[in-house]
Amino acid sequence: MKIDKIIHEPARLLIISHLYVVESADALFLQRQTELSWGNLSSHMTKLEKVGYIRVKKDFQGSKPHTMLELTKKGTEAFEKYRQDMKEMLKKSEV
Repeated sequence: MKIDKIIHEPARLLIISHLYVVESADALFLQRQTELSWGNLSSHMTKLEKVGYIRVKKDFQGSKPHTMLELTKKGTEAFEKYRQDMKEMLKKSEV
């Protein structure tokens, strides 16, 4: 069993976990929920987007930039597999 290292990183795990529950969210909501700085959140968003786990949509609301994140089908499947793999690994470690 191989744990998905993209998801396993704590900040990315927080982002994916939140998106799994709400399906999509704006960056400000995720920043508040995860307590990540904008730079840190942005960096992890880029990594998740690059592997196809999330979709990022940027536009403007009035004159202000607005960033929405959405978990993709690939991201949902990867997170569900990650959860299953972690359960199996933890079960094997029980004494």
